[in-house]
Amino acid sequence: MNAKIIVDSCCDLTEEIKKRFDISIVPLSINVNNRTIVDDEKMDRDYLLNQMKNSAEVPKTASPSPELFLEEYKNHDNIFVVTISSKLSSSYQNAELAKKLFLNETEDKFIHVFNSLSASAGETMIAVKIGELIEKNLSSGDIVAKVEEYISEMETLFVLDSLDNLIKAGRMNKVKGKIASFFSIKPILGGNEGAIELFDKVRGSKRAFRRLVEMIGERGKKLEDKILGIAHCNAEERAEYLKEEAEKLYNFRDIVIVKTAGISTVYANEGGVVIAF
Repeated sequence: MNAKIIVDSCCDLTEEIKKRFDISIVPLSINVNNRTIVDDEKMDRDYLLNQMKNSAEVPKTASPSPELFLEEYKNHDNIFVVTISSKLSSSYQNAELAKKLFLNETEDKFIHVFNSLSASAGETMIAVKIGELIEKNLSSGDIVAKVEEYISEMETLFVLDSLDNLIKAGRMNKVKGKIASFFSIKPILGGNEGAIELFDKVRGSKRAFRRLVEMIGERGKKLEDKILGIAHCNAEERAEYLKEEAEKLYNFRDIVIVKTAGISTVYANEGGVVIAF
């Protein structure tokens, strides 16, 4: 089947994954310190982090316009789209709007937009799943059914090293956030039906990452059939630690480490790690 995978830029990819499955990326944008940064291949992560540190306000993100999705839809016949959770961005809604506009003019093409109910490594794992099913020459209908089932079972967890953006965004009380930072309290968060939820909080980074490894076993099912995706923001040692510990304790069929692009960097901040399985 001649099929195409399109993702928004909250999907963190390696060049190897991108090339193997011929994945195209539609960029979101980030506004910080009155500067607009397009989250494309030219995005400078260190520049973004520096701007975030020097801003009193949380960065604001903007989803891709329907027109950007339309441009990608024009060139392919069978299209599978993956977006960040609809509860975190309007990227999904804009991809769906572009689909309706496009199919009103061209009825002989297939487009399905997946609401990842996740972000970062979660989107990565969904894109890989789609790519593997395309390689098996499954029908479009079978791919949709299997991927929607995969999304419903997928777990996304993350540990933040910095609470700055949560405090700036008003998602954490400023005084409580300062106290948590002072006592090195590390929140372990995760996805719950597409929204962010606090699952646990641990004192100290080492304990937080040990707890993250434990939670894989507590929350994971059929791990032998799955890939563990690990996305990190300038935290390669932590990502490698998670990979090594997961290899010791669990039987994932593969483990993939990726670096966060712009949107995931805004969510994770420096030192943050996101896992999905």
